[in-house]
Amino acid sequence: MSKYPYVELHCHSGFSFLDGSSQPQELVLEASKMGYPSLALTDHNGLYGSMEFAHEACKNGIQAIIGSEITIALDIPDIPEKLRLLTTPNGEGDILSEGCHLTILAKNAIGYANLCKIISEAHLKKTSIYPHVLLSSLITQTEGLIILTGCHKGPLSIALEDSFNTAEIVLRKLKNSLNQNQLFIEIQDNKTKGQKSRNKNLGFLADRFDIPLVATGNVHYHHSSRSRIQDILVSIRNRTTLDGSHRWRRPNSQFYLASPREMSYRFRNYPDALKQTLMIAEKCSDFDLTRNLGYTFPNFRGNSQNKALELLRLKCFSQLEKYYEKSSLINEARERLYQELSLVDTHNLAGFFLVYSEIIELAEKVSSKLRTGVPRDQSGLPPGRGRGSSVSSIICYLIGLSHIDPVESNLFLGRFLNEDMETIPDIDLDFPRAVREELIIQIYKKYGHENAALVCTFSTYRTRSAIREVGKALGIPEEILTKISKSVEHHSTKYLSKTLRPILELSAKNTSPLWKVFHQLIEDIIGLPRHISQHVGGMIVSSRPLTEIVPLEPSVRGDRILCQWDKDSCNDAGFIKIDFLSLGMLSLVDEAIDLISDRHSYVPNLSRIDFQDQKIYDHVSSGETIGTFQLESRAQIQMGRRIQPRNLNDLAIQIAIVRPGPIVGGAINTYVKRREILRNNPDYSIPYAHPILEQILGETLGVIVFQDQVLQICRYLAGFSDGEADSLRRSMSRKRSKESIESYWMIFQNGCKSKNIDKSVAQKIFQQIIAFSGFGFPKSHAVAFSLLAYQSVWLRHYYSTEYYVALFNNQPMGFYSLDALSRDAQRQGVEILLPNINLSQTKCIPENSNLRIGLSLVKDWGIETTIRLIAERQKHGPFKSLSEFLQRMPRSLKRKAIENLILVGGFKDFGLTRRELLWQLGLWLGPKEKLGYRSIKNKQIQTELQLVEPDSIITFSELTATEQMAMEYRILHFSSGVHPLSLLRKELDSETTFSKDLCELSNHQHIKVSGIVVARQRPSSAKGYVFISLEDEHGFINVVVNPRLYQKLRHVLIVEPFLVVYGRLQKSGSVSNVIASEIDKLDVHRTKGSTKKIDESYRYLKDLRKSPPRSKDFS
Repeated sequence: MSKYPYVELHCHSGFSFLDGSSQPQELVLEASKMGYPSLALTDHNGLYGSMEFAHEACKNGIQAIIGSEITIALDIPDIPEKLRLLTTPNGEGDILSEGCHLTILAKNAIGYANLCKIISEAHLKKTSIYPHVLLSSLITQTEGLIILTGCHKGPLSIALEDSFNTAEIVLRKLKNSLNQNQLFIEIQDNKTKGQKSRNKNLGFLADRFDIPLVATGNVHYHHSSRSRIQDILVSIRNRTTLDGSHRWRRPNSQFYLASPREMSYRFRNYPDALKQTLMIAEKCSDFDLTRNLGYTFPNFRGNSQNKALELLRLKCFSQLEKYYEKSSLINEARERLYQELSLVDTHNLAGFFLVYSEIIELAEKVSSKLRTGVPRDQSGLPPGRGRGSSVSSIICYLIGLSHIDPVESNLFLGRFLNEDMETIPDIDLDFPRAVREELIIQIYKKYGHENAALVCTFSTYRTRSAIREVGKALGIPEEILTKISKSVEHHSTKYLSKTLRPILELSAKNTSPLWKVFHQLIEDIIGLPRHISQHVGGMIVSSRPLTEIVPLEPSVRGDRILCQWDKDSCNDAGFIKIDFLSLGMLSLVDEAIDLISDRHSYVPNLSRIDFQDQKIYDHVSSGETIGTFQLESRAQIQMGRRIQPRNLNDLAIQIAIVRPGPIVGGAINTYVKRREILRNNPDYSIPYAHPILEQILGETLGVIVFQDQVLQICRYLAGFSDGEADSLRRSMSRKRSKESIESYWMIFQNGCKSKNIDKSVAQKIFQQIIAFSGFGFPKSHAVAFSLLAYQSVWLRHYYSTEYYVALFNNQPMGFYSLDALSRDAQRQGVEILLPNINLSQTKCIPENSNLRIGLSLVKDWGIETTIRLIAERQKHGPFKSLSEFLQRMPRSLKRKAIENLILVGGFKDFGLTRRELLWQLGLWLGPKEKLGYRSIKNKQIQTELQLVEPDSIITFSELTATEQMAMEYRILHFSSGVHPLSLLRKELDSETTFSKDLCELSNHQHIKVSGIVVARQRPSSAKGYVFISLEDEHGFINVVVNPRLYQKLRHVLIVEPFLVVYGRLQKSGSVSNVIASEIDKLDVHRTKGSTKKIDESYRYLKDLRKSPPRSKDFS
């Protein structure tokens, strides 16, 4: 502990959002290094990082003081009007220049609750676009709080700028409204102009009103070196450059966390102000955020545990008789239910399950309302589906939280419920998007907006966003930033210098001082929070108002409330997080069912389809699974070909085995090899290291595929308790999981020894466990997903048109872009029809056996405008000409949108070419400049019209095939017809091998392939190898790139949409890969005497590169 009397009470982290350049952990570690006994975190209008800060401080032996710098509006009579409201109420200028700031600290649990309520009010009841609270409201809820008068934006400092008399009025109002020893006048010394004079005046006010002074550092970063990134953040916040943000930036680099010794020197003339920091810290020592939160999960209808348990028991047994009435498994199911109810009683979880039961009942009502009169109501599908370990629970199955029978599927319960569990079990539920959106609203209605909130997440700076934002602040041209950001991966700055070298105009600058600073600033900003947003699925409910536990604020949508903590902080707080996720595939299935009913007058019941249909497993085994659930990735397609699944259990294994745990553990090759042997020799005996393992690993042929198999091995082979097994399971999900698991070796060894298992056998088995230390699925999760995967393949096979229409309408989802999906649809016999002004609807629709593109997919066509246009068409009939369309179109439809629809053939039924339609549009609407439209002359050479007599009747040729293709990519972002490269094949090297011919070539043959890049992947488990999926006219080609080649050609591999690959063909059964030895961008080379066709093809590729086919990269 420092011998100097000082504690920092005014400190900002990155959670002040663009006004703090250090993480809470960095501030705590720096404070610990300098001997601080206590430290306050006072971010702007929020406690976003407070839980993280409190836990880090506790770990380092520092008292965490929880506070916030709150924006207030001075609604005080007798002061000038300009000071009464926000200082710039028109919303111009820096957001943090709005209003004035008070530093507020929580002294105890009551104070913390009031702080949360004040912050919530600042966000939920704000009267302008900026969070703020009226002073008159704040002073009514100050019990347990300590109020500091703030920085130069504090009410006293602002009042002093007007007059000393005004400052006295403000200070008198504050003093009269607060208890004695609750208000402190804050002074700061960051060596800025006017600070000494301000401190002198503040000291005079302190003496006059007998209010103590307190010294603070107004900290915005843990070390002075972060001042540069702080300036960048201010520039970003104000959407300008460093030069443009001069008036908002801090004048020097003195806003760092200074040592107590340095602060004692800065305030050597104010010794009492230094001592007050320690006294305030002592007053705040009664509250510890990590222990004193006071959160309780709402009990079911306020019932006691005994009543709740009896209600749950009755509910489950009534369903048990119904579900297992004619089943041979009823006795086993009954025994399992008794076991689970006993565990529920032990852990006092009856109310927990019944609250979830209420939520699923709400979901059923929501689903019923949304599905009333709609065919999907008869599809036999539940409103939501369970995922994860909860699927193993028969209670979850019986009360509707899961659709999988855990007895029939032989699911292991211990991962979800066990005797020694120390945490509340997780229950994750998937819903169609529409059901989830309405369910959230219904939960708010049921529990109240103060008792329910969505978990937030923090959008942080990653490499590409950092490059763009930092570059703009430094004034680097947009074109250069675009090139750089496209050339790097999402998560890494490691190779930024190497990335810049191929960009010729940057080569010389790469080592210049500006670019070195650029590199450093990018590294500094990575990971800092940008803003708050909504978590994909988490929601918390509380019996006590959440506004007393964590601040709340409205989401961007306005109809939902977010809490200011992310999922990790909510877990640390002990909140029970209800996870209901929006699963696009469920929305797709719902829509496909409706389309099938409309077109075939038949509603398939997906819960009763034939799950032994071998045609479906043939599709999976042949790799025909693009666009399906969980089976469409490159790895899953190859795994389907290798495993050749023939039932749902095989499918569950296929889904689970392509995960880091089984991959790193070497399970894949062993499992596939043994499966191949068994296909040829059903009598083959699987080798097991110990007979006990046959019962645990029998279904996965002696290898560990599911996470719960690790737990079963530890329990049955080594005698682990439930608590030890669960602790091991949690270790497997940590970053240093391998090291954590190794610490269990002695327990494992001793357990095996007690069962007379040889040490060498125990060691061999434990090595399998260590190898599996990466992420893996529990079997329950894989089984739940395998059912939906099968249903998606079934729909794709038997109702291709309806499936692809629903797939298009529910983007974004899955592994592929619409471009790849459109060509896959064509391979399945579903043609993609371009938008048509008289035939298209807002969304895509089936048309005979084809798919008609919806108008909303056309660039610049908004959904609302499209809806109005279709209503006009339905009311007054089809459009007969362009001129009639222009007279009847909605006013909100912009010229650019009409041009785009013309260019993709949306008006072709009018009997004119696209150039002729553009010409007519120009005659009707007049010059673009006159109408305020930006000219696209330089962007669309092929649509430029050079006419000597503009009013003469003249015909124009249609766009060429290559021009039409380029327009489709620019406007729709995908091609509706032929493959883009098919228009170039005559100009490309004839030695290229097509995807359809790979199966006929011999293994290890050297070949050349080319295609569009569909996906790029570099899994963490692949040791630096990169996998690229190329697509030519006939299908997909899997390319494997070794780490050395990737580093050599990374610019080409990341940026180029069209590649030529030279390499060696590697075949294993029906799986083919090209092991790359050289890679280049695909191009048409023209010479001085090139033909017109060559020149056209060259321009075509150049145009495509401006709006290239989209790919899914490094996801």
